[in-house]
Amino acid sequence: MFLSALELRNIIESSFLPKRCQCTLSPDLSMTVKVYGDHQTDQVELQVSGIDASHLNSCREINGLIAGLRSDLAQHAATHSVPRSRVV
Repeated sequence: MFLSALELRNIIESSFLPKRCQCTLSPDLSMTVKVYGDHQTDQVELQVSGIDASHLNSCREINGLIAGLRSDLAQHAATHSVPRSRVV
């Protein structure tokens, strides 16, 4: 890993703004990322565990991880959205 844990966490967490994101890194370099629905509740929209942070050695790899997480988040939002009104 070419970045410190703090730098890596900051990059990942800030990439989901304005949503709240929490990134934790264990001593064995296993990472968990949680993205919350809003700032009012602690409802988790996405949680991914077991990310091997030892492979995040370049900007391209970090960007790839973030893109994958955003894709997962968008897919989750699309499958769990409730239509507000329905025209028959």
